[in-house]
Amino acid sequence: MFESGPNLDARAFQALDPSVVQVLDVRERWEYDLARLQGAVLIPLGELVDRVAELDPARPLAAYCHHGGRSMQALRFLQTAGFKDLAHLAGGIEAYSRLDPSVPRY
Repeated sequence: MFESGPNLDARAFQALDPSVVQVLDVRERWEYDLARLQGAVLIPLGELVDRVAELDPARPLAAYCHHGGRSMQALRFLQTAGFKDLAHLAGGIEAYSRLDPSVPRY
């Protein structure tokens, strides 16, 4: 699904269909409570190793965080766990909120 590479800009990320793509938020709970994207599953990066079984490696997955660093770390881990169709929101929810002002910036 992500033939153009793992880095999705905010517009491409916004176009994802959560019924097809697993949207993974790897931020902390307090960040999620401030701002979140509809349809996202929250698994903080520090819990991902223990909770990876909650995700389906057969489905495409797109991750995001605040600026993009943690979501890239998540992709590297998920690749080692057998996930193949992976992408992340380049610039994180910060970039997304510039496109969609209904998503609060923090």
